[in-house]
Amino acid sequence: HCLRSRLAHDGGVAGSSVTEKLFRVAVVLKGLDGVVQLVGGLLVIFVPPSAITALAHVTTRDVFGGAGGPLQQHFEQAAEHFANGGTRTFVIVYLLLHGVIKIGLVVALLCKVRPAYPVAVVALGAFVVFEVLRATRTHSIALPFFAALDVLIIVMVIKEYLQLRKQNAGGTRDEPEANA
Repeated sequence: HCLRSRLAHDGGVAGSSVTEKLFRVAVVLKGLDGVVQLVGGLLVIFVPPSAITALAHVTTRDVFGGAGGPLQQHFEQAAEHFANGGTRTFVIVYLLLHGVIKIGLVVALLCKVRPAYPVAVVALGAFVVFEVLRATRTHSIALPFFAALDVLIIVMVIKEYLQLRKQNAGGTRDEPEANA
């Protein structure tokens, strides 16, 4: 409801600062990422690990041409770890939890629920720490990339939060109407 009133109120981005526009784009992308993660987590629950490892094997063979290089070996090894159970459980929990938390935070941030900003920073910070620790243990290529994206989002959330506080302190409230 607040998202519809927010879009009706200012057209989504009209009259917004560049920082706020970037913030909204980043948050919407993070929300879409959350939806993809949630759907991906559900798929991993129902798709047998053997089907995923077979797809990984065919993909690496077709992409790398059976050359057996280090990148191909990394993908093959990652698929095997996934099939052995521990990684699969991690992937399911990670995707579902990360997706649900992201979607909830995105809705709250787009609705400018001020208490959500510090929660978002803490939650994303925890994900960054976890992603980095997991990446060092598993030698993942993707997790450091996701951690870096989360750090960028954290910076944008902090910047937007400070701007929102400044606006509210100055008497120019930019919050959705309570009865809209």
